[in-house]
Amino acid sequence: MKVIASSLRKGNIVDLEGRLYVILSAENIHPGKGTPVTQLDMRRLSDGVKSSQRYKTTDQVERAHVEEREYQFLYQDADGFHFMNMESYDQVAASEDVVSDMAVYLAPEMKCKLSVHEGVVVGLELPQRVTLEVVETEPAMKGQTASSSYKPAVLSNGLRTGVPPHIGVGTRIVISTADGSYVERAKD
Repeated sequence: MKVIASSLRKGNIVDLEGRLYVILSAENIHPGKGTPVTQLDMRRLSDGVKSSQRYKTTDQVERAHVEEREYQFLYQDADGFHFMNMESYDQVAASEDVVSDMAVYLAPEMKCKLSVHEGVVVGLELPQRVTLEVVETEPAMKGQTASSSYKPAVLSNGLRTGVPPHIGVGTRIVISTADGSYVERAKD
């Protein structure tokens, strides 16, 4: 399906000369003089090579047909990360290239959105927030709770983040999957 270049966003998959690319960033540039352009930074799905392209905002680009559906994470092994379709119980494996730095947030039975192109997983979208337990942090100092400073903490998945002084070991907290930052204390 052809779309205009200015409508492309991060995470979209495009087909250029028979090869699939995932868009890492898309920026529409409107100079004072001249034609507005769209700057695309992309990564080729077959081998991970990054490239940059510039199009006029009205140029047509072939957007690949990608099926997005909710899957449940099962497990990780030497073949990759395995997910199950909740409706048909079909299983698919995502390579480490696709999952990359998001692997730290994956937990058994977690629901994720996968982008599948012709039976191959090409993209993964995690929930915006996950709940994890603090396994290591410094004890709270008396009088320190009034300040807005954060102290370092290690979470149950090995992730390091900053937490407010009142958070102690064993506390369950909500973390943003976008940047690994503390959001709030879990309400469960």
